[in-house]
Amino acid sequence: MRILVVEDDFVSRRLLQAILSPYGTCEIAVNGREAIDAFNLAGDEKAPYDLICLDIMMPGIDGHEVLQKIRTIEEKRGICGKAGAKIIMTTALSDPRIIMKAFKEQCEAYLVKPIEKQKLLDTLGELGLT
Repeated sequence: MRILVVEDDFVSRRLLQAILSPYGTCEIAVNGREAIDAFNLAGDEKAPYDLICLDIMMPGIDGHEVLQKIRTIEEKRGICGKAGAKIIMTTALSDPRIIMKAFKEQCEAYLVKPIEKQKLLDTLGELGLT
């Protein structure tokens, strides 16, 4: 499995990387711009990401905008529905309005920080990634 962790906080990045590394190749983006660039490059190389863990609160381009751009890029490439990357929003925001917004923007799951290893692994299982 090819994984992209998009997280501006070093500790959160390392935690996600440590949990996910046994399940595949884990790459890192520290902001939204890097995430979009990495996603485009992976598509150009015909090696798309299977899983993206995406923080919402990042400087510059936030996670909501990254999610929208990724889905737009997939659509332009003819990738739709279940064929697209599975995106898990990983954020400290637990406001129901923000959660609903993320699902409307087509994320597959939403985990509130601090990320619990078992919850993340359960989510991977539910998404068919383990």
